[in-house]
Amino acid sequence: MIPRLAQGATRMAVFMLCLLGVAACSGTGVLNALTPRSGYAIHRDLVFDTATGLALDLYVPAGARAAPVAVFFYGGSWQDGRRADYRFVGEALARQGMVVAIPDYRLYPAVRFPAFLHDAARAVAWTQAHAAEHGGDGRMLVLIGHSAGAYNAAMLTLDPSYLRQAGVDRAAVRGMIGLAGPYDFLPLRDPALQDIFAPAGDLRLSQPITYVDGHNPPMLLIHGRDDRQVSPGNTARLAARVGQAGGPVSVRLYDRMSHVFAVANLAAPLRWRSDLPETIGDYVHQLSGPDPARPAAHAAASDPGGAPR
Repeated sequence: MIPRLAQGATRMAVFMLCLLGVAACSGTGVLNALTPRSGYAIHRDLVFDTATGLALDLYVPAGARAAPVAVFFYGGSWQDGRRADYRFVGEALARQGMVVAIPDYRLYPAVRFPAFLHDAARAVAWTQAHAAEHGGDGRMLVLIGHSAGAYNAAMLTLDPSYLRQAGVDRAAVRGMIGLAGPYDFLPLRDPALQDIFAPAGDLRLSQPITYVDGHNPPMLLIHGRDDRQVSPGNTARLAARVGQAGGPVSVRLYDRMSHVFAVANLAAPLRWRSDLPETIGDYVHQLSGPDPARPAAHAAASDPGGAPR
């Protein structure tokens, strides 16, 4: 938590940057402009799939040695996004002691389901293979995502076929953290989403909740109660299904957190709004310890309030 005066100064800085036309002040440009530049290194444009030319950026904490490794997938409804927009996430997670890969993946309309999941799996495989070169431990992989990226992370976690095809054993994934993810969102009413997931045929095969078997790596599902874009019910239903199957899952619900702020609160100028970075960091380090705790029930470690919608 930063002092009230500093909070006001930060908000004024954001306002002034918008007036000066720094990037897209309604998006990630200002957050990246205010992201600290010290304490970590960035290795950019690391190609992980020569066939498609897809690349990732790697954020490495200063002095990293056998650090846990996070692969972060951004959101954008499988139609938008680029890794360069998420420097603020890379810095936030690196500050928590992780080596962080932020990969791109192909988007609609260039591809449809499940091509972007194969892209995500190949990014995980590359990161695991090269983590040691940058001070990370490829045996301590954690998949993290926001919105559509949380969907990608959940699908890789719950359906081991994607990682297996990329040469990764699901057992290498220590855990998954989903931020405001869509995990059970049928029926599809948006025409673009209908087209994106049409190749599934049976649309239930496109839903992470379908693949719950109780053998998943530990999952931490984070959602804001004020999310109007992806209902918190997605998190509630997936957590309940995993818990019923005997799998390890925990839930953290935040009051006064919208869909965007489920990731924006990681940014340096907004960290005063919640303990989101520490929650993620503590969970990752718990999982990457010598005897990682595996929460075995749907534990709603949440702010007080009503049930998710």
